Parts: sequence; structure tokens; C-alpha cells
Amino acid sequence: MRETQRAAERQTTAQDAAGRGPACRTGLAALQQRAGNAAVTHWLQRQTGDLKEPYATRPTEHPEWGPYQELTEAAGIPQSQADAAWQLLLGGVDSQGALNAEALAKTNVRQEQRDLRASNTWYQEFVRLMTEHLEIRTPTMALWSGGIETSDYAYGKGHTPLERTRIGGVLNVLKLHPDWKLKTPMWNVLSKAFVARATGPVHIFMRAYAPESVLISQEIPQLRLVQELNPDVKLVWHPVYTTPDGRLREITADYQLVDNAEYGGRDICVSVLIQYLRKFHDESNAKATPAHENMEKLIVANGHKEGA
Repeated sequence: MRETQRAAERQTTAQDAAGRGPACRTGLAALQQRAGNAAVTHWLQRQTGDLKEPYATRPTEHPEWGPYQELTEAAGIPQSQADAAWQLLLGGVDSQGALNAEALAKTNVRQEQRDLRASNTWYQEFVRLMTEHLEIRTPTMALWSGGIETSDYAYGKGHTPLERTRIGGVLNVLKLHPDWKLKTPMWNVLSKAFVARATGPVHIFMRAYAPESVLISQEIPQLRLVQELNPDVKLVWHPVYTTPDGRLREITADYQLVDNAEYGGRDICVSVLIQYLRKFHDESNAKATPAHENMEKLIVANGHKEGA
């Protein structure tokens, strides 16, 4: 382990001497600078010594380093912040696998597993560094569930989802790693920080209702805490259905599809959405099939017969 750290520090020293400067510092010395010696030691202890892609110690060799630089520059994120964030982001990816395994070994409770996976030091520090770049550029924030098209729909209606913030837009383009499970905790930490910035109405768009989703299990509880401190934070719910041509429409209380249907509470919104999917969903409409199947699974899980 010490030899790995010394090699990384030698790499850092050579890069600094070559004129890269502290803003582009790489290797474990950069990790120490951002997250502290204890966290770096913990990261090293998790490694097996046979890393397939230890990009945390050679971040500029990651295939998306160039696109990341272009995206952050276009987003207006200062280079020094962007470079440090990239280092932390890759450190998070490299260390997440071990955290995921620990979470599975320690508990069978899904939320407890999610919390353990989200304890990734690098992701937490990355989000702290990027918090100012979660700024909402429209009057209202948007949250969503049911596919990225729902996020695009919310943005088209004048609200800002996480993916349309400066840093969210950058991350939404990058792949980072083929294993989504190594990236999901980063998005969870980022979404919690995003929700904490709410200062006014938050519009919530649901194409499907999933109690275990990040929206319901994490973002909404966080919003409730924000509401306790700021009564201006109101939750505005929108049940959404996808028509056969791919267009998203909202559902009224009498089950009509319109351009806008708002509800002041989650329960009535969910009820309208589920009842519409049960009574009016066209089986030939492949665009809405995922939401319909999700609804059927939820109903069966709650003791009702499928299709009843």
C-alpha cells in the first residue's frame, strides 16, 4: 500500500514540475488535499492491488477527460474547481465497488444499504465542491420519476431538474464507468444537495410511482425537512402519462389528458396516476408500458390480484 502511495506521489511531483501546477494536480496527493489523509488511507485499504481502472491515481488518462474539460468550461465552472472535482469523482468511482459489497454484507434493508453506499467520501466531497453549481436558473425546481424523458418534459415546462444545472448537465453527458451501480450513489448524494437548495415551489412529475425510488424515499423526505425551515417551499404534484406518439400529458381528477394538472398532495396525485393506468391504459401503447407494468407490480405487492 505504501509503495502505491509513493508511486502516486512521485507521479504528482513529476506533473507539477512539468508545469501543470497545483490546479491540475493528480494522484493521491490531490486526494489528500481535497479529502484528508484518513480518507485516503481508507481508500487505499479498500484496494486489492489489482485495479483494472485506477483512474483516481491517473485521472487525465480517463477517456472522458477531454470531454469533461470541454463540458465544464462551457458550463462556466472554474478550471481549478473542475480539476479537483474530476479527481474526486474518479476516486469515488474507484472506491464504490467495495462500499457496495459492504452494504450488501451488513444489512438487507434497502434504505440502509443506500445510505451506506452513499457514504462514499469522494462523492460527498465532490458534491460539497460542486454545490454552487447546482444553481436553479428558472423560478422553480423540478423533481421527477419515470425516465429521463420526464426530466426533459419538466424542463420544457419552465422548471429546473437536477440534470439542467451546471454540474448536473455535465454529469448527464458523461459515462464515467460502464457499471451504473458505481455511479448511482454519486447521483443520490448530488440529488440530496440539490433538493436542499429549494427556496420556493417544487414541481414533482411522476410517470410511474415507485415507493423505493430516490424521489419518494430520499428527495421528498429531504424536501419535508426543508419545508420545516422555509414555508415558501411548496410541493406541486403532476401525474404524467405518455401517449402512443411519445407525447407526455398530465391527468386530471376526472381522468382527462391535458397540458397541465396540478395537485397539492402526493396521495391524490398517485391515486389519479394509478387509476388512469388501470382503467385507461391502452395495452398497445408501448410508450406507457413501463409505467403500467410498474403499477401492476405495485398492486400485486400490496396484495391485490394482477389486472383486478
